Amino acid sequence: MATARGRPSLTERRRQETRMEIAETAAALFSERGYEATTVEDIASAAGISLRTFYRYCAAKEDALTPVLTSSVGVLVEQLAGRPVDEPLTSAVRAAFDAPASAQRLADPDKARRLIRVMGSVPAIRTRWLAAGRDMQDELVPVLAARTGATESSMEVRLLACALIDALSVAMEHWAWQNEPGDVAELTRRALAYLRVDELQAAARG
Repeated sequence: MATARGRPSLTERRRQETRMEIAETAAALFSERGYEATTVEDIASAAGISLRTFYRYCAAKEDALTPVLTSSVGVLVEQLAGRPVDEPLTSAVRAAFDAPASAQRLADPDKARRLIRVMGSVPAIRTRWLAAGRDMQDELVPVLAARTGATESSMEVRLLACALIDALSVAMEHWAWQNEPGDVAELTRRALAYLRVDELQAAARG
């Protein structure tokens, strides 16, 4: 049950925190030991939870990191929904990076980069990441439809959602694998500019 202001309830926030703790613990172990050598028992023990609790949040080991992507895109969806509809997408996405939830997640860049590297390099996890990305496109569609005035079934709106998710994913992966990564928000702005998403948004308006 959400609060009157639309924020998640305390219980839901604790669940989200637990999901992220499991994801960060799993990423650390995968990085140190390798994916195959890390067991669910290892993750649960390192996270300080029981196996039963682990399986309450994750159906399998390869699902442990999924919250990283879904929570990040959740922040993006929330931010876009609250921004002026005529604002360029590049500006709106930059605002999402400046949001407290995003800033907190990127406060430890080494940890964030480690998470992304593991998600992109382990085939079983990457499959989950790609599937989650498709789900997040579906979440973006109604928000982008509202920004463009097009219908949710519009091919242009769905293409815009796809371009946005792909740009974010590539920018984050590029950032994660650089020896001197620089500013992830600036890399994302460059990716969006390269794909001309502001023009795509204007075109979708017709």
